[in-house]
Amino acid sequence: MPAPIIRELVDSIRETLQTLGAYALFAGRVARETPRALWRFHLVVEQVHNSGAHSLVITMLSGLFVGMVLGLQGFDLLERFGSEESLGTAAALGLLKELGPVITALLFAGRAGTALASELGLMRATDQLAAMEMMAVDPVRRVVMPRFLGGVLSMPLLAAIFSMIGIFGAQLVGVQLMRVDSGQFWSKMRSAVEFGDVMEGVVKSCVFGVACSLIAVYEGYHSVPTAEGVGRATTRTVVISSVVVLLLDYMLTAAML
Repeated sequence: MPAPIIRELVDSIRETLQTLGAYALFAGRVARETPRALWRFHLVVEQVHNSGAHSLVITMLSGLFVGMVLGLQGFDLLERFGSEESLGTAAALGLLKELGPVITALLFAGRAGTALASELGLMRATDQLAAMEMMAVDPVRRVVMPRFLGGVLSMPLLAAIFSMIGIFGAQLVGVQLMRVDSGQFWSKMRSAVEFGDVMEGVVKSCVFGVACSLIAVYEGYHSVPTAEGVGRATTRTVVISSVVVLLLDYMLTAAML
């Protein structure tokens, strides 16, 4: 292998390790500041509104259409085995355990994550964070932490709404369009879905919320203070969050089987 290629490979590995270390140090700082940030809970509630409430429309619409598609595909598959009455079970398990947390996390990264990163990046570019430091105000505690906690709290709520709307969409297609018996649709679902299935989705959504929020605030806080730097931080937020969500989904699914 030529020397320039080896050198470039070594530099890439070194840069990746440095980035992972920076993320770990920033995560440790965020964890230390969490108890203090909770004392200003009104700031966290405001960020829950910004990150969660403003993402409701896209979450509900996506959940409805995903549920309707799941109803169509599930009915087509189950009909081949003569098990159309199990459509409710298949839709509920698919949404609660996988599709709900994962798709909500991807939507959250694309909508709320980019908003957090660009907002913090703009504050860095306009020297607002530097001004806070000059006034002996910790910008991590005052600016970053409410946004991080707001994202963490919003994610499980959005995932729950996504799953609920998705089940309604599957029922709408399965019962109203495909003529699946409504009683069997709901009774099969209620008898097959267990508390552990629901908790699996809750755990995944909480982990995804921490990961997406941490990536967003890190990229925005450490962005280069230029217009190009803010755009690059926003792009990195979406790309890294999407990859990390899918990786964590595999790891959590393997651990919970």
